[in-house]
Amino acid sequence: MRMKSLILAAAAAAMLSGCTSIGPMQVFTNDYGPVTDAGYQLPRIPIEKVPQKYRRQVVRYDTAEKPGTIVVDTANKFLYFVMPEGKAMRYGIGVGREGFEWHGTARVALKREWPTWTPPAAMIKRQPELKKWAGGMPPGLTNPLGARALYLFNKGGDSGYRLHGSPEWNSIGHAMSSGCVRLMNQDIIDLYNRAEVGAKVIVQ
Repeated sequence: MRMKSLILAAAAAAMLSGCTSIGPMQVFTNDYGPVTDAGYQLPRIPIEKVPQKYRRQVVRYDTAEKPGTIVVDTANKFLYFVMPEGKAMRYGIGVGREGFEWHGTARVALKREWPTWTPPAAMIKRQPELKKWAGGMPPGLTNPLGARALYLFNKGGDSGYRLHGSPEWNSIGHAMSSGCVRLMNQDIIDLYNRAEVGAKVIVQ
């Protein structure tokens, strides 16, 4: 009886949150091999070392948000790209470490392939060794923004936050970034191809 009550309570909580996911329906474990992209050779990700829940997959997703919306679940380290017919593409993510978390609503204002990374002044102050990149770190396999970046703006303009790739595949599922949401490079390429400029992004 106690177990039944717990299940009912969990279901009620999910309904109150406005969206729930049930899955997976399809897992893309074989999509993490080496990739040649714009002259760069992305290495294979040892996906067998990544928990299955963080691998790209289609899940059932109940939400009032329209298809094309991106929902970031920072607590569970998932990013959902809302699809038609009650489905979503779900990606494992890495999020901001303690003191760097953020929540709110934004939109995708810009999309960039193999972006330049410019550390903000506050980061350079914390890590003076990054001063050499104050004018921007060129694109490449070691660039912290990875193969793609989606730039998030809100009513005040550039939020400073990004959805981006990362060469650090082992950071997925952890809170260790400076606030941006990171995905495996093979996943950010997939998300980049799906997301439209102007797309709503909800970070919760």
